[in-house]
Amino acid sequence: MWDNIQLGFATAFTLTNLGYCFLGVFLGTFIGVLPGLGSLAAISMLLPLTFYLEPTTALIMLGGIYYGGEYGGSITSILLNLPGTPSAAVTCLDGNPMAKQGRAGVALFVTAMASFIGGSVGIVALMGFGPGIARIGLSFGPADYFALMLLGLVAAATVGGGSVIKGLMMVVLGLLLGTVGTDVISGDFRYTFGLLELRDGISLVGMAMGLFGVAEVVSSIRDAKTRKITQKVSFRSMMPTRADMRATLAPMARGSTIGGFLGALPGAGTVIAAFLAYATEIRVAKDKTRFGNGAIGGVAAPESANNAAAQTAFIPTLTIGIPGSATMSIMLGALMIHGITPGPLLISDHPTIFWGLIASFWIGNLFLIVLNIPLIGLWVRVLQLPYKYIYPVVIAMICIGVFSMRTSAFDVSLVVIFGGLGYMLIKTGYSPAPLILGFVLGPMLEENLRRAMLMARGDPMRMISDPLTGSLLAMSAFLLIWAVVGGIRNLIRARRLQDMPSGEA
Repeated sequence: MWDNIQLGFATAFTLTNLGYCFLGVFLGTFIGVLPGLGSLAAISMLLPLTFYLEPTTALIMLGGIYYGGEYGGSITSILLNLPGTPSAAVTCLDGNPMAKQGRAGVALFVTAMASFIGGSVGIVALMGFGPGIARIGLSFGPADYFALMLLGLVAAATVGGGSVIKGLMMVVLGLLLGTVGTDVISGDFRYTFGLLELRDGISLVGMAMGLFGVAEVVSSIRDAKTRKITQKVSFRSMMPTRADMRATLAPMARGSTIGGFLGALPGAGTVIAAFLAYATEIRVAKDKTRFGNGAIGGVAAPESANNAAAQTAFIPTLTIGIPGSATMSIMLGALMIHGITPGPLLISDHPTIFWGLIASFWIGNLFLIVLNIPLIGLWVRVLQLPYKYIYPVVIAMICIGVFSMRTSAFDVSLVVIFGGLGYMLIKTGYSPAPLILGFVLGPMLEENLRRAMLMARGDPMRMISDPLTGSLLAMSAFLLIWAVVGGIRNLIRARRLQDMPSGEA
């Protein structure tokens, strides 16, 4: 372990990797600060910048963009009551009331500290459990991988909140889009409709930029017009009192533990971690009325939880090759674009990449504190710019980035198409995140299923009879049944409330 840590820091401390780590944190925070955008949109927009870098440097930069975007989203939550990321929605509950009380600086400082502590706990978990999970993954066969990927997709659709039916529909749509292109086993062209540009499949970058870049920008234009910053935030106003620090230590510890555990589970991610950490603080608090009215623990707990979850989300992505969130799907796609197959062999075949990335997490989290506390005034001024001047620049950056990949106008057309699709999905209550998960995992899911069926000579019962494969498939079935039963109960309860007289309801 000590030799691996030394290797990681030797890799991360090169001048090139330090520079791109800093750049990733800065750009991630900058885009995360913009209303309606977050780490997912930031990675989608800036992914083309990493195609010309070494794989290790590219991943270090993408990692910096990821947790920089997570932190940037909390700034808009506190100052504008507009969550930059889904997980930052919890921060609005007490962060914005603190801002209205003239304590926005303290809330932002606590956010920075909670992000660092939560991220540190997540990194330690990644270092401790990542290699062990990779060793377990070496014993997996094609059938086991198929069952595990299926479990991840079902969990993402059913556990992540919202409508189960809508989540499953998005997963299936992603699976269908993933079949476009050349069949890996037979070499036949599928669903290309005679277009040469589709023979290699739909561009992941074009899809991600459309769904999470263009769609989010367009949908947030109206919301951004209605919110303005009414106070100044100075460095002096950011200094918390001793009472503030004492009130944040326990929530940070609890939030980091919850986030570190949930981040590694498929379908859980930063959103559930933040909400569960906040609910835990309300449950353990003696005075529950403080929450929602500017409780500093209500800021520290969810921020530490979502940053711990952001780090531990790399555990299944890097060691097994199964992303637990849409953001990790894009990170997985970036690895594959660079010719690196994520999975159990990543640590042994590419130790420089794995341990260099982990070491860069420590450096990037320090950059977050060093960079964002002095530059909070800059982020405030960015938020004061009229959004009508910001979003055309963002969309232009998206189109230039996509076009620069293959100098293909077709890819820009894909951005427009998926941007329109993403906007329609947002307005109709569908989450694009399960779609991108299905798209990335779909080809791998199909390949492992076909290999498993070949090994089983076409007999599916041989797959189910295997203890590990059967257990994973049973868990997927249980999640589906549990989600459907829960949905039916909610529907029955809603109809009963509608049928009851208004006085009884």
